[in-house]
Amino acid sequence: MPFSLHQGDALAVLSGLPDGCVDSVITDPPYNSGGRTAKERTTRSAKQKYTSADAKNDLADFTGENMDQRSYGFWLTQIMTEAHRLTKTGGTALLFTDWRQLPITTDAIQAAGWLWRGVLAWHKPQARPQKGRFTQNCEFIVWASKGPIDGSRNPVYLPGMYSASQPSGAKRQHITQKPVEVMRELVKISPEGGTVLDFCAGSGSTGVAALLEGRDFIGVEKTEHYASIAADRLTETIRETLTQDDVVLAV
Repeated sequence: MPFSLHQGDALAVLSGLPDGCVDSVITDPPYNSGGRTAKERTTRSAKQKYTSADAKNDLADFTGENMDQRSYGFWLTQIMTEAHRLTKTGGTALLFTDWRQLPITTDAIQAAGWLWRGVLAWHKPQARPQKGRFTQNCEFIVWASKGPIDGSRNPVYLPGMYSASQPSGAKRQHITQKPVEVMRELVKISPEGGTVLDFCAGSGSTGVAALLEGRDFIGVEKTEHYASIAADRLTETIRETLTQDDVVLAV
């Protein structure tokens, strides 16, 4: 199978994987941002933070959204250190974040041993305007590499900004789901036939994008509900992309 999906704690799962087994780490960890006080950090769930009270689509909650910034930085450094071990030399890491956690994310990725390469922007056209203020219509992707990058190994020219709306309605299966069209562009940083790791797999959008672009995928998701959704989406993607050449008839 071109993908494997593990339901469990990311640090525990990653510790059991072999050195140098992935080409790119592309993930969307819980941002843990927006809590100005201890009460705000500890009393609001992810669902309360990221969905409106009148939302029609009832989405499942997830854990890991109640850390203060120092704890978040420590956790991210730990897990990105483990991800560094799993990544081949010359491989890459891409981490989603927002403007509040951008500084701590760049600190953590470097503390984990990666070479910070820059910041990409994901523009959300349908972001809500704010009277008297600038619209917060971008999230960011911190990217880095494990040592020098050999451009001849994967000679792609990728943009530094992506514009797409978050899935809505029935297509939105996770509170913080990212658009597959954006993820399909991001996974191209991994060479064709390479392996992409997402240790916060959510509903599986990174994996779907990887499979559609001819990459293998390793996913880890802690929440059982979302791991089940991811498994269904990944399996369906495999079915949809199978060609006659992929099927061997046994007589």
